Amino acid sequence: MTVTDRAAALAAYAICFEELRPDRLETLSAFLAEDVRFRDPFSDVQGRQAVLGIFSHMFEAMEDPVFVVLDRAIGGEACYLKWRFSGCVRAGGRRQVEITGMSEVVFDENERVVSHVDHWDAASQVFGMFPVLGPLLRWLGRGFSPVR
Repeated sequence: MTVTDRAAALAAYAICFEELRPDRLETLSAFLAEDVRFRDPFSDVQGRQAVLGIFSHMFEAMEDPVFVVLDRAIGGEACYLKWRFSGCVRAGGRRQVEITGMSEVVFDENERVVSHVDHWDAASQVFGMFPVLGPLLRWLGRGFSPVR
């Protein structure tokens, strides 16, 4: 797979995420290899159906979830998407969330995703919003900061 092929595959994959809706999960499915691995701070699953299950659950747990791709890059082995995810969590008082992260995506020779690893800071971007966990995490974080 050439760099040009990977760039085109990544661009199409990025559009798929920006247009992702509950009734369009089959579009995502077409990009995934049968044995794809997906990992983020909350999940680590293998297989197309397991990955689709993650996104199906997202649509059940969230109101109006949206991905906006901010940037893309092609590396030596992997491709990268910088994104912003926003939506409203249905449980816990319908809390609005906005998460900025990066996906590390590896394609096979057929332009199917074999690995999708999301990197984002769950501590500050999710757990930090909660009344008890937020102050505790900020207090713990100060212990690692060189500036006092």
